[in-house]
Amino acid sequence: GLDIIWLGSSVAYGAQAGGYYSMADAIADRHAATTCEKYAINGTTLTNLDAETYVSRMKTIDPSRSPDLFVVQLSTNDATSHKPYGEMTDSFDPSTFDDTTIIGAMETIISYVRTVFNCPVVFYSGSYYDSEEYAVMVDALLQLQEKWGIGVVDLFHNEEMTAIYDTELYHTYMSDTIHPFRQGYIEWW
Repeated sequence: GLDIIWLGSSVAYGAQAGGYYSMADAIADRHAATTCEKYAINGTTLTNLDAETYVSRMKTIDPSRSPDLFVVQLSTNDATSHKPYGEMTDSFDPSTFDDTTIIGAMETIISYVRTVFNCPVVFYSGSYYDSEEYAVMVDALLQLQEKWGIGVVDLFHNEEMTAIYDTELYHTYMSDTIHPFRQGYIEWW
């Protein structure tokens, strides 16, 4: 019976599962009366450099909403397009966050959701793939977890999930190293 907002890109959208089925849909299907509304556009980034970024889209959500949970996909697009990491601040003041960097955008999202929607924030990473840049992003997310007390679903470092990387079973779940098929969302993620 929860109202959950999902912010993300192709993985949250379900691009390789017909564009209509992702983890959000799998959760809604398994939990009666739970609504999962996806604010997801393929190819978008956390870093706030245009009108379709996570930060920009988040700010278009009706501020009078009262979601129970706000879930954010840790975008692989920032890693593949070599966006700047930035640095975590010591501050909780949003004016100190550089949302044109990955870390600054994550801090902006956390701060905004807490202030405007007053609900818990959970980020989730993708499952493991061979990307040093994405690994740095996941590690930065875990540092932000310590600072902000947010929830993190770390699929990237999950040993049980990583154990099947590049096996036959892995290829039944994943369209490529980033995007699950519908079966991957339901049975693995």
